[in-house]
Amino acid sequence: MDKMIKKATAFEIVNHWALAVSFFVLAITGFGFLFHLEQLNSIFGSFNQMRVVHNWAGVVFAVSLVLTVFDYLPVSLRFSSDDVTWILKGGGYFSKKVKSPPQDRLNAGQKLYYLAILLLGIAAAASGLVIWLRPDVSDIKKWVLLSHLIHNISFDLLVIAIPLHIYLASLANPGTFRIMVYGTVPLDWAKKRHEKWIKEIGAE
Repeated sequence: MDKMIKKATAFEIVNHWALAVSFFVLAITGFGFLFHLEQLNSIFGSFNQMRVVHNWAGVVFAVSLVLTVFDYLPVSLRFSSDDVTWILKGGGYFSKKVKSPPQDRLNAGQKLYYLAILLLGIAAAASGLVIWLRPDVSDIKKWVLLSHLIHNISFDLLVIAIPLHIYLASLANPGTFRIMVYGTVPLDWAKKRHEKWIKEIGAE
């Protein structure tokens, strides 16, 4: 049996699922009261109740997003020439003949993806907070309208990005999904995809 190596802690796994579940609740309820979907209205009881669920799911999403910063932001900001080369070669996704350079705990694509999700998530959470609480400031109507625009754009981009992430972390890369279930991966698998990280932690 292949030797296994730990790639995600129990906290990371729980937080990842909290982020994922809260996002899907946000997506369902957001579409529900935005387009007045009567089928969802009957499930939640009313559009007002659906909005309440949406708001509090947003709080869970925002807190989970902030907590990811401790695990993923430092490595995501650490770009090297290897990362640039990885991007130029498309990470080897387009050809099995391409030899990708050694990567960190997150490869260059995962780093860029995380930074994009972090920025979009912050934009969605901050704008959603303004829409929800409507703080007592001058020109609040203007701020609410601007927040609606930012909220909807970031939400639309997240709705595109998250399913892509699910595909890349499952069908496109067999063995990746188990990280967010068991937290471990085979050592040989990790050496091929995260060689630099393996050397750093001395797991060769």
